[in-house]
Amino acid sequence: MRLSTVILPVRRWHEGGRDEWTAAEDLGFHAAYTYDHLSWRSFRDKAWFGAIPTLTAAAAATERVRLGTLVTSPNFRHPVTLAKELISLDDVSGGRVTLGIGAGGTGFDATALGQDPWSPRERADRFGEFVPLLDRLLTEDAVTHHGTYYSADEARDVPGCVQRPRLPFAVAATGPRGLAIAARHGQAWVTTGDPKIASTGTPEESLKAIRGQIDRLGEACAAVGRDVAEMDKIMLAGFTPDGDAPMRSVDAFVDFAGRHAELGITEIAVHAPIPDSVFAADRAVFERIATEAPAQLG
Repeated sequence: MRLSTVILPVRRWHEGGRDEWTAAEDLGFHAAYTYDHLSWRSFRDKAWFGAIPTLTAAAAATERVRLGTLVTSPNFRHPVTLAKELISLDDVSGGRVTLGIGAGGTGFDATALGQDPWSPRERADRFGEFVPLLDRLLTEDAVTHHGTYYSADEARDVPGCVQRPRLPFAVAATGPRGLAIAARHGQAWVTTGDPKIASTGTPEESLKAIRGQIDRLGEACAAVGRDVAEMDKIMLAGFTPDGDAPMRSVDAFVDFAGRHAELGITEIAVHAPIPDSVFAADRAVFERIATEAPAQLG
């Protein structure tokens, strides 16, 4: 079981923002991720910085910790420009980048560019075109593609990623179409649990739901001749019926993580504390979890 963290881009770089990323490395986290949004829920009218510039600065400030998005979506991204930014970020970091990517939702990002909200079907259709095209852009020197939603005309991406054949994709998905994309293009799979029971279910029901997701991921992998065991399985914590209970003590977290490890989860990402927010937590406990829990989890 690997332990990672999520650092939301809410602090100015020279007023504590940089310190969050260097602390993540010093605490021994496997990876430090950030959300790729234009704004997010209760932070909409508060400071919020861009994911790629933040990760680039973090890459220059750190040496070992992996970096990435959790997650990027097509809501305000285009595969051609995103590929160029990712190749640049992978280069600056020395090959430490993972792209977490999902279909997106109906939040503020969905209409920030002036577009009408996409239906669930259109989001799935766009995701199904976005990921394969991005895969090509990150592995081929020149790409031409004319699709329903995205096009590329001899788009050049030389010299490509430091990581070969490209940086890894961690695909967030729970439905059949998304899981099929994860099976074909993902080196990892991401879940937050089952959103339908996040506020009304029990921890036991959540575990059952995640077990079902992993079973369906296995079926999707088998359909393309792939062993699901090859894929890392990342859980973004904080959105299950457990709420913030796992972050109240090291023992509580170890119990939470151990139950998910039994399902097949190989990495858990926890939010770095943000005072006076939905991610408020005891910083001292957070740091103890980072330094003590991995040894207990094995």
